[in-house]
Amino acid sequence: MKIYAISDLHLSFSRIPDPANWGDSPEYKPMSEVDESWTNHASRIYENWTRIVTDDDVVLVGGDISWAMRLEEARPDLHFLGLLPGLIVAVQGNHDYWWQSISRVRAMAPPNLRLIQNDHVRLGDLVICGTRGWLCPNGAFFKEEDMKIYRRELIRLRNSLDSVQGTAEEIIVMMHYMPTNEKHEYSGFIEIFQEYGIKHVVYGHLHARACRYRLPDQAWGINFYLSSADYLSFTPRLIMNWPPR
Repeated sequence: MKIYAISDLHLSFSRIPDPANWGDSPEYKPMSEVDESWTNHASRIYENWTRIVTDDDVVLVGGDISWAMRLEEARPDLHFLGLLPGLIVAVQGNHDYWWQSISRVRAMAPPNLRLIQNDHVRLGDLVICGTRGWLCPNGAFFKEEDMKIYRRELIRLRNSLDSVQGTAEEIIVMMHYMPTNEKHEYSGFIEIFQEYGIKHVVYGHLHARACRYRLPDQAWGINFYLSSADYLSFTPRLIMNWPPR
């Protein structure tokens, strides 16, 4: 089993997509209007994903799945995920406004999609935990009102990790936000990772020029993986083989 990651899909299908005819699957918020490098990004994700991922693999999707504002509007985008091979494990991103009631979202999710919110997904001895995360203190864009959300996300991360019952040979944490500020200062998220012995953290959210703020591949004894779709040229990134070879 291979573990891949790709986040920030930013889908906006107006109707159920058909891979045989992408022209009949219009987008109401095409990302190419913001950055031309995103032209036809959904079809590129589909082609790259289906080329390398098998049904035996797992893909971690770290949020910003759909531009939809309401759950019903996200139905075509969730259907798109259902067309893809592998088990998909996802957390919420800051633009996933459609992700409100977790029970309603799970009821609409395709069979190959698992959603983490204050809990985890177990794959034998490998466990996936996570939360959305938020801006971290002392960052350039961090405001006083962000502190409440930041502290809440620390609680949600801890809830996810505490939900793991029994032993786990490895725990991967996935987040949407980078778990530090842009200066890579020590944060409450890093403190929790160290407390629980986390060695692998996947995150997204950074795009284009902002990718220069990405964390080094390793810091504080933790391996970090940026998984934003445009950073990865819209191709899922291999994180590890499981069990390790």
